[in-house]
Amino acid sequence: MMRIKTLQELAKTIRSKNAGTDKVTFDIIFREKENYELVRRSGAITRETISSLYNVPEEKITDFVHYDPAYAIKFTILRERPSGDPGDGDIFGSQQYPPLLNIQVPVH
Repeated sequence: MMRIKTLQELAKTIRSKNAGTDKVTFDIIFREKENYELVRRSGAITRETISSLYNVPEEKITDFVHYDPAYAIKFTILRERPSGDPGDGDIFGSQQYPPLLNIQVPVH
């Protein structure tokens, strides 16, 4: 029977932050190599899933890397408007991570 866990159950840290005035970067960091590999192999986090989750074209995802030494998945998205521009609701980019929390990952 296939079980499901959420990303927030598997990851140690899920965060977002500014990456300059026109980008927000995201870090998903795992404590255990096993959880990192599980999520990586599951295909739950890809350019395609991030594009869909954040409703942005894939071209707006400027970076997407699996950083094995830190058991981390990192990606960066171009902002709709520069940080601090009128209408920018999150100047520091620190409140952009919540959609990641409930990503469902199949576990065996």
